[in-house]
Amino acid sequence: MPAYSANDDALTTKLVTFYEHLNDPNVPSHQATVLLFDPSNGTLKAVMDGSVITAKRTAAVSAIATKLLMPVDSEVLCILGTGVQARSHYEIFMELFSFKEVRIWNRTKENAEKFARSVNGPVRVCSSAQEAVTGADVIVTVTMATKPILYGDWVKPGAHVNAIGASRPDWRELDDDIMRNSVLYVDSREAALRESGDVILSGAKIFAELGEALLGTKPALCEKTTVFKSLGMAIEDTVAAKMVFDFWSAGS
Repeated sequence: MPAYSANDDALTTKLVTFYEHLNDPNVPSHQATVLLFDPSNGTLKAVMDGSVITAKRTAAVSAIATKLLMPVDSEVLCILGTGVQARSHYEIFMELFSFKEVRIWNRTKENAEKFARSVNGPVRVCSSAQEAVTGADVIVTVTMATKPILYGDWVKPGAHVNAIGASRPDWRELDDDIMRNSVLYVDSREAALRESGDVILSGAKIFAELGEALLGTKPALCEKTTVFKSLGMAIEDTVAAKMVFDFWSAGS
């Protein structure tokens, strides 16, 4: 995943491996390395942990979408999934927002209970996805699902959904109901129409890219039920890696 930012004077490429470690769940399914180059001459400046950068920048983008699109006075956060992305989303959402209740669900309840014990703050473990979702103002889906685990008739009208998983054209996390009857934002139209099973298989119409809402060229319709489908963009890795490198350089 190569990208160049003239504004940040940064050139990177990210290398990613994806393995479903069914026999060794302690090994992450996604592993990544970011190579940071000097854009003036191509010299390699740093080899960086791309897994941490990916987790942090993905959650940061979701937080931006949530700030723009969540209902006013949101109180209940629901996270479906308990992996690396669940943790990074929990951490930044707890830092930036003031939710009164956090609910977690995972197919393996033991993993949900382990997650709840490991974080700083009260988390309610739910026995079903429907229980976790019902009445929630903000929903985050960060699962390895290949078929829908979130259904539109569970979702509170006006809620905001950050859909992070299902990054292949034949995978789903959200059903047709929530995809077709919500205002759909994406990070990249091109990527969503090529890579997102939730978008492709539902036939949902994309309302705007998140960048358009940030720039004001398309409205942020926070009074509507909204979905932000996140696939990630290489430029996010570039900007994040340069920030980390600059911070490290300043302290060395």
